[in-house]
Amino acid sequence: MSKKYAPITAKVVDTKRPTVAGVDKHPGWHALRKMAARITTPLLPDDYLHLANPLWSARELRGRVLEVRRETEDSATLVIQPGWGFSFDYEPGQYMGIGLLIDGRWRWRSYSLTSSPAATSRSGSPRTVTITVKAMPEGFLSTHLVAGVEPGTIVRLAAPKGNFVLPNPAPSSILFLTAGSGITPVMSMLRTLVRRNQIADIVHLHSAPAMSDVMFAAELDALATDHAGYQLRVRETRTEGRLDLARLDVEVPDWRERQAWACGPEGMLSQAEKVWSSEGISDRLHLERFAVSKVAPAGAGGTVTFVRSGRSATADAATSVMDAGEGAGVQMPFGCRMGICQSCVVELVEGHVRDLRTGQEQDPGTRIQTCVSAASGDCSVDI
Repeated sequence: MSKKYAPITAKVVDTKRPTVAGVDKHPGWHALRKMAARITTPLLPDDYLHLANPLWSARELRGRVLEVRRETEDSATLVIQPGWGFSFDYEPGQYMGIGLLIDGRWRWRSYSLTSSPAATSRSGSPRTVTITVKAMPEGFLSTHLVAGVEPGTIVRLAAPKGNFVLPNPAPSSILFLTAGSGITPVMSMLRTLVRRNQIADIVHLHSAPAMSDVMFAAELDALATDHAGYQLRVRETRTEGRLDLARLDVEVPDWRERQAWACGPEGMLSQAEKVWSSEGISDRLHLERFAVSKVAPAGAGGTVTFVRSGRSATADAATSVMDAGEGAGVQMPFGCRMGICQSCVVELVEGHVRDLRTGQEQDPGTRIQTCVSAASGDCSVDI
């Protein structure tokens, strides 16, 4: 889902986790854990909790991989049992961060949840969530998740986030535009609509190179068979070419009246923005971008100094400040790692950085997104 920047010499490194999900809903338990931390020093409560259950932690959100289920030749669904603190009332369409320990280093990426949020679990079974991952040629973690992770593996999780969500109740008429792995957040929406009995009038246009590349193909076919209000149209781009949204009137004559959710390659999303904007109905289009659109690197990079950590790293013009910090052993705040959620923002103290998406340089005193900013000469950041 996300493109990696040029690596720096790696060290064993951890990253700064967001506030543990569910703390606000369980203040009593969290207070007891903080008190226990003082009593058990120098050992932490997690040292004892881990002995009882590896999913119990006062410091971070954890999960256990229960099953890895192949969807297509290069994609798989991971069934994960979250540990204490996970909130199952996420919204359909949101994404979740997952961290996996590989070769002594925690590798993090964010993936769309494909499961439906549910307040309760089936009797006798653990409450689980699912993500569906497509192995990308440049994606070290995605390839490992699809082909290498074993059931029983303990992973770290970040709380669900994202604004690409389906409201409740759902609109009376919906258009889903998806391509490739862009179907994953929409799958959570469809499963939620089935659970809520809200399948009314949905047209779903999905593109894939061939039918064998369609994720969830059997489930989608069953959905179309069981629900008259769900129309699925799959386009095999290898033989039919890409969908031209300028001809959307032919595919869906009433598309202007529908609320639309689109997720897929950048080219499709950019065209969708232009088409909806030209009709003056941009407010009816909801987009989800999986990857940062980057411009070609310029300049020679520089030395990034992490002021409060007392560390520095030399990075080229294509390496983000976040990657540079993690390579130097700095605990960098993070969220989506795609320039969307603002969780990684820090102050630029000295020097300049360059936005990897736009090429724009930012001046000292501004707050920068470290996941999409690269050094433009020597610079210092407040972390």
